[in-house]
Amino acid sequence: MTSTLVARKTSLYSIHRSLKARMTEFGGWEMPVEYSGIVQEHLAVRQAAGLFDISHMGEILVEGPESLQLVQKVTCNDASRLNEGQAQYSALLYPEGTFVDDILVHRLGPQRFLLCVNAANTEKDFQWICKQNDIGATLRDVSHEYAQLAVQGPQALAIVQQLTSVPLARLRYYWFAHGPVAGVDSIIARTGYTGEDGFELYFAPEYAERLWESLTRTGQPLGLLPAGLGARNTLRLEAKMALYGHEISESTTPWEADLAWIVKMDKGDFVGRAALTQQQSEGPKRKLVGFEMTGKGIARDGYPVVAEGKQVGQVTSGSPAPFLKKNIGLAYVPAGLAQVNQPLEIQVRANLVSAKVVPTPFYRRTRT
Repeated sequence: MTSTLVARKTSLYSIHRSLKARMTEFGGWEMPVEYSGIVQEHLAVRQAAGLFDISHMGEILVEGPESLQLVQKVTCNDASRLNEGQAQYSALLYPEGTFVDDILVHRLGPQRFLLCVNAANTEKDFQWICKQNDIGATLRDVSHEYAQLAVQGPQALAIVQQLTSVPLARLRYYWFAHGPVAGVDSIIARTGYTGEDGFELYFAPEYAERLWESLTRTGQPLGLLPAGLGARNTLRLEAKMALYGHEISESTTPWEADLAWIVKMDKGDFVGRAALTQQQSEGPKRKLVGFEMTGKGIARDGYPVVAEGKQVGQVTSGSPAPFLKKNIGLAYVPAGLAQVNQPLEIQVRANLVSAKVVPTPFYRRTRT
């Protein structure tokens, strides 16, 4: 007999069902793909605001006098630069310099760090960090203690501010604060995965429905819509934000993935540093590029990328870009083909459709 793993459900599952969301399994969780439509939800985030259930994400707490030493060892960014209340985008790497996962590191205190990790990788990441913990830091998988909601878009500040006494306008990008939101004790982080301004809220799961309903009620007059994984994917693609299992994986390095900015080689030793030093000196043989379709066709994940008559890679992420009204994608190509305006072809079923390398991110919000 074969056993079937049952997808987990977030605390907001009944609300998603009541809103008639289209659901799918993602990272071991049953999650909403869309409510009113991917394009409509995407545009709401670009022009007003979207509300995302991201409670499937994992959280790992690192504590104790050795906590910074362990975080420094297992991540490639420099956590010693973080002040209390500050976060950074980083990665866990294998000794080969490739990705265990991409993560967010939050410094809760001098000896406390909260790592937010991808849902499908939570157990793997926790076990990996435990394996590296030969210095006695205290580690706990605290994912069950948190639900997460993300409010993203130009109206996000106005919406969340109505529900909290925390002065959000003073909160800088990639900083966070503690305080009540609609009476629910929360970590309020000015982070996101859409290319827009916004906030990610961490709080106890039993308050998820209460907080969702408060945000919905407050946000609807300002154009807020519930948004699912479909819009989350097209938004992050327009902003050229990497997705684990697509742009980053156990076979890709930060140099290849255009993520050199999260690697701090001068901070001292860390897992993967030696391999990255070697690849840096030799130069990566392939690079992640953004491309735009110049012919009629949509590049989908996994489609072959062709140059000069031979396959040189495959699409890691590709779709129409609802706000930009273009068909775009990301792909790894040989380093010699990574320059802007390099002509490519994408094999769309039986047809080769013309494309070209373009600057990224495809979309960059206007900062006020």
